[in-house]
Amino acid sequence: MFTEMKKRRYRLKRRAESREATRARIVAATMALHEEFGPKNTTISAVAERAGVQRLTVYRHFPDEAALFRACTSQWLANNPPPDPARWQAAAGSERVREGLVALYSYYRRTERMWVAAHRDEAEVRALRQPMRRFHDYLTELADDLCAGLGTGSAGRDKVALTLRHAVRFDTWRSLASQGASDVAAADLVLGWLSALTEG
Repeated sequence: MFTEMKKRRYRLKRRAESREATRARIVAATMALHEEFGPKNTTISAVAERAGVQRLTVYRHFPDEAALFRACTSQWLANNPPPDPARWQAAAGSERVREGLVALYSYYRRTERMWVAAHRDEAEVRALRQPMRRFHDYLTELADDLCAGLGTGSAGRDKVALTLRHAVRFDTWRSLASQGASDVAAADLVLGWLSALTEG
């Protein structure tokens, strides 16, 4: 009887491991398709084919597209976390802004393909809106943190805050990068904008 119980526990454990492995394959397939074709053009059939499972298997793990997208977004962000502001909290003034922007721009460069797809499809894919809203909130908080670190006088604070909120946007970085600016050069350009504002 004890041996049978051990065997049953072993079978249950193997079954659970198999389920987790299948789920991980589905999520990995979804992430790859989102990066290659965009969320809008990723179908459940394509996910199933890429993961090597049946469509029904995808639905067993994820009852709808929103659940699949949430799992995909969560896993992708776990694999590619945005820069943590704690990394540059010890710096002050313009050096803090520079460190923060270089870290963010380097992150954008590493993850460009996924962000291109996400920004392009955000308005049309309902399941994308909440995770993208959280990322936009992160960027706003990041910009405000960098602004506070500058210690700008009240007269110019609004313009500096607006400039930094523009500077942290993905499409701002992409525009500068497409013209050949390195991440350091792009950050230094923003510092030039800020310097002109604060001197004015």
